[in-house]
Amino acid sequence: MLVSERLKRFLRLVPGKRRFGFYRFLPFFFVLGGAMEWFMINVRFGKETFYDVYRRKQSERQYEAKMEKGE
Repeated sequence: MLVSERLKRFLRLVPGKRRFGFYRFLPFFFVLGGAMEWFMINVRFGKETFYDVYRRKQSERQYEAKMEKGE
């Protein structure tokens, strides 16, 4: 109960409850999404970022599709 009461108290601190209702949290989700995107583009694990792996896998799939067609 202690954690849920603290969470409720914290959520009540976010302004705009009467005017926006639940939608007052949308800016936080936009910021969170932007931060995730920045992290996936710029932060490297080893020598690769998420997008490096995505592009490599995509080109491998295209190459395999060409090989199956017999080109």
